Amino acid sequence: MGGNWIRKETNSCGGFVMALAAVLFSCLVIGVTGQDGQAMTAEEKSKIRDQILEMFDHAYNSYMDYAYPADELMPLSCRGRVRGLEPNRGDIDDSLGKFSLTLIDTLDTLVLLNKLDEFEEAVKKTVRDVKFDNDIVVSVFETNIRVLGGLLGAHVMADVLKQRGERMQWYRDELLHMAKELGFRLLPAFNTTSGLPYPRVNLRYGVVSPLSRTGTESDTCTACAGTMILEFAALSRLSGDPIFEENARKAMDVLWEKRQRGSDLVGTVINIHNGDWVRRDSGVGAGIDSYYEYLMKAYILLGDKVYLNRFNTHYSAIMKYISQPPLLLNVHMHNPTVNVRSWMDSLLAFFPGLQVLRGDLKPAIETHEMLYQVTKQHNFLPEAFTTEFRVHWGQHPLRPEFAESTYFLYKATGDPYYLKVGQSIVEKLNTHARVPCGFAAVQDVRTGTHEDRMDSFFLAEMFKYLYLLFSEKSQLPINIDDYIFTTEAHLLPVSLSTTQPPCHTNNTEPQAHEDDLFSYSCPSAQTLFPNNPTFAKTIRDSYKYLTGVGRAQQASSVRGIELPLHDTGLEPVEFLKSMGISLTPLTELVSASQGSAFQDSQKGVYKLKLVAEVSHTPEHEEVVPLIVQLISPPFLGQTVFTAGPAKFGTDLTKQQHGVKGSIMKSVPYTACGPIENAVELQGHIALALRGDCMFAAKARRLQEAGATGVIFIDHREGSSSADTPLFQMVGDGEPTDDITVPLAFLFSKEGATLTAALEEHHNVDVLLLPKEKQLGKEKPEKLNIKFRLAKEGELAEGETESTTIQLVLEQSETDTETNNEAASLMRENQETCSSLQKDPESSP
Repeated sequence: MGGNWIRKETNSCGGFVMALAAVLFSCLVIGVTGQDGQAMTAEEKSKIRDQILEMFDHAYNSYMDYAYPADELMPLSCRGRVRGLEPNRGDIDDSLGKFSLTLIDTLDTLVLLNKLDEFEEAVKKTVRDVKFDNDIVVSVFETNIRVLGGLLGAHVMADVLKQRGERMQWYRDELLHMAKELGFRLLPAFNTTSGLPYPRVNLRYGVVSPLSRTGTESDTCTACAGTMILEFAALSRLSGDPIFEENARKAMDVLWEKRQRGSDLVGTVINIHNGDWVRRDSGVGAGIDSYYEYLMKAYILLGDKVYLNRFNTHYSAIMKYISQPPLLLNVHMHNPTVNVRSWMDSLLAFFPGLQVLRGDLKPAIETHEMLYQVTKQHNFLPEAFTTEFRVHWGQHPLRPEFAESTYFLYKATGDPYYLKVGQSIVEKLNTHARVPCGFAAVQDVRTGTHEDRMDSFFLAEMFKYLYLLFSEKSQLPINIDDYIFTTEAHLLPVSLSTTQPPCHTNNTEPQAHEDDLFSYSCPSAQTLFPNNPTFAKTIRDSYKYLTGVGRAQQASSVRGIELPLHDTGLEPVEFLKSMGISLTPLTELVSASQGSAFQDSQKGVYKLKLVAEVSHTPEHEEVVPLIVQLISPPFLGQTVFTAGPAKFGTDLTKQQHGVKGSIMKSVPYTACGPIENAVELQGHIALALRGDCMFAAKARRLQEAGATGVIFIDHREGSSSADTPLFQMVGDGEPTDDITVPLAFLFSKEGATLTAALEEHHNVDVLLLPKEKQLGKEKPEKLNIKFRLAKEGELAEGETESTTIQLVLEQSETDTETNNEAASLMRENQETCSSLQKDPESSP
């Protein structure tokens, strides 16, 4: 049943410290029996739980057998991914630091899954083998949540097991010492004028050293700067050194101060030196997500009311502007009534779980149900999908956020419906992601093709949430209610709020705002939905057929049509409008006599008008495939790659001879920071890796650096134009008229061939042009020539009466040169025909 969080007053850090004891989840659970079917039996849950353990063993043992001590497993190649030995994937590789990432990220999962022998052995391997004095540049954010968080979670588990006197008696806080060493190696990143950390740091040389190969970045994402407080504060309170918590708190303070005061929203990317916003779009997905999460959880872990006040202020703004149930759409932070894009990314799937902690169950149920319907349509959540639930980005790297929210909703409602959702996750992973050497990410949910990666978060998070979903508290080796999950699902004890001293000062107070029912209390379903055990089903039913999957076909006087819209890269309504077709919402065509229920079921459904207003689509709006043709020796035009176009930049269809130039890699390769080789890049066509920032942002930076064109290369391994539909690159929601250089997109396989040619020959010239204008394969001029049989009486004087083939040139509006060429060709053909008449044996 629901209840208030219990607190006691203190005089430190704003006044409140929670005395939390088994309240975080126990106050969420209510007794609810089957709503969408019968409750799952204990035997059924046990069977699924055993299946999850077998899946974990398959993934973990594959890593240990084929990859350890490498950072990650390559499940298709059955080997480890070692940075520098595999093709560079851009910023994705910044997670890899040659510190056995997957092992550290999995340590506390082993404990939670009752694999205590394996845990003890893994801790010994970590202490013996892992070193942090590596000359390698890593992501501060990823290293913090995965490695530092993994070490702290494992230390806490090791200490618990040691205190029980059964295991780990040899343990002397080695993992905590390693965590402290790593913390000090990350601290140089905070040496900025604002207090916001650099996005990257060299583990050996820091940031400002000439040997660091980093420190030139000026921007970081909001989540990158705002997702340090849990790990750094826990490290300070466990080690007794306050420096870590102080730096993380200062970064949180800066983000709060820089919020847009009118909307109380924050942007996605911020300048780490002056605090100016670089990208002002605001949402709850990629780039911002865990900042909001850590405000809420910092209050739970540390007991500082300031964090809760800030979270509540932001949350009110989110629900006012971003939440459009069941959707969560990005808006402009300065003008939050305007949506900046019509698609959502999969990282927002964590948000229903956070709403459960907040006590706001209704929108959590709504958004989660929408996400579940998308998984029914595509098997997994694509990395991004449109408001019409079509694929925007098709990748699925085995992200755990949807499983996380499913677990939290089950804990909050007790509704066995969420067990069925969890069961579907398990089945789809086994069916669509399992391979002989582990589990492989899905390269495109539309085709089901795999990608050679198994990120460490799959073992750190996915199996925790799935195992907990099907487990009773008595079946766990620890009391799960005594811990808070970090964003990487590492376990930190809520007792840190009382057993360790908090920080000394906090000078940033939030603005006063009106509190609602659950600003300061635990969620109570009985208060929200009195005497209504079916409340969750009632909410879900409104979104059950949101994507059309499973909807019973109903007779309709209006007949729909299907178009291959997924191949166009355009959203359906935009595509049809480009064809000049007018659309009308079906609800406007439904008569009042058909009832409101039918109208509600048709919301968001469009039908073509009986009389469509069709206009010719201007030629410049067509999606035209491009090519990248290698024209310098030894290629000489024989090597050609199919490329995708952009909706901005130079229109290559209007360039008579295309755009020619020498290619050069951008540094950094993703072009998401200041261009370090701007001098060398001037006058060249730049190569840049896709990912980490928008195409338009990359194009602007490279254009400013002097590049005459840009070829973007897909960061998804193994993608190619042969098996992946081409798409048009789109802008970032801002005007793109300032981008004037030509742009092209190559998939991974074609891009790898191009970069290999550059490495081998150093000077490679390419030609960018529409595919139809490919050099050496120009189409001949079309001559309107008809063949007909001459009738009797039409023969010229002197011609025989045998059947004669004549060529008749139709009149067309051509220039004089073309007419002359056609006339010449006609004379030649007539001569040929005459010779055929003379020798009938040779005629066809």
